[in-house]
Amino acid sequence: MTVDTSLVSSSAEETAAAGERLGKTLGPGAVVALTGELGAGKTCFIQGVARGLGVTARATSPTFVLVNEYRGRLPVHHVDAYRTRSLAELQDLGLDELFDGDGVTLVEWADRLLALLPARTIHVRITGVGAEPRAIVIRSPEDVSKAAR
Repeated sequence: MTVDTSLVSSSAEETAAAGERLGKTLGPGAVVALTGELGAGKTCFIQGVARGLGVTARATSPTFVLVNEYRGRLPVHHVDAYRTRSLAELQDLGLDELFDGDGVTLVEWADRLLALLPARTIHVRITGVGAEPRAIVIRSPEDVSKAAR
């Protein structure tokens, strides 16, 4: 069973704060998959998640290197699938090892690798661009969603 948590963000700070609240609840092996249009705020949300995991460096989108790693209370792996061309290319990155490791894996443009995501994945959909408020829907397994509210 999954549970949806919905909220509206009126600023980048609110989007990051929502991510930070989620980050504080995550444990080893957590996978967070983000989808939304270009400019919706996926990286901003991830910056908040990283902050909630105790990362002091500013998380940046790893578009050209595909995976950035950060140190916090757990290892944080930030994957960006925007420029990938196939599931095979993503598998070659060693995503299975990241998903099953002792850290947290955050995936931008997750709609490009849905078939590879584990069942325990927390899905975050962000809609709205430009000056529009952002609608953020967090769909997670029931046991995770209670802590994220």
